Amino acid sequence: MIRVKKIETKELNLLELVYLPEIIKGLLVTMKHLFRNLFRPSNLPTISYPEEKIELPGNAKLRSRHRIKLRKDGSPKCVACMLCATICPAYCIHIEAGETENAVEKYPEVFDIDLSRCIMCGLCVEACPEDAIIMDTGEIPGG
Repeated sequence: MIRVKKIETKELNLLELVYLPEIIKGLLVTMKHLFRNLFRPSNLPTISYPEEKIELPGNAKLRSRHRIKLRKDGSPKCVACMLCATICPAYCIHIEAGETENAVEKYPEVFDIDLSRCIMCGLCVEACPEDAIIMDTGEIPGG
């Protein structure tokens, strides 16, 4: 047999029905921050970028603009396997493959990362079997 427990709810009064106390509480918090920042602006965390740069916290410094590693002969290490483009959640990597002279290995004729769509997740770096993509430039796009 299933037991059903009846829960009684209390009736809301007029103030609780219009949420007036909660609206006033929210406005008070907003006004407190407004006037505190208005009269004591020295406590604001303002950074004069790009003249003044801050140290990035945690592993955020490992997630900067991408670059392709090169072999000793100057050719890119990328073999156009398309794993990075496949795993990218933002679909920002575009690769067009070309074949080398010996037709054993491919190379990217076009390797383009649309940084306006990239979310800097680093999945492309982890997926690359040739360790060809790296995010160590230290440049934060748009930052």
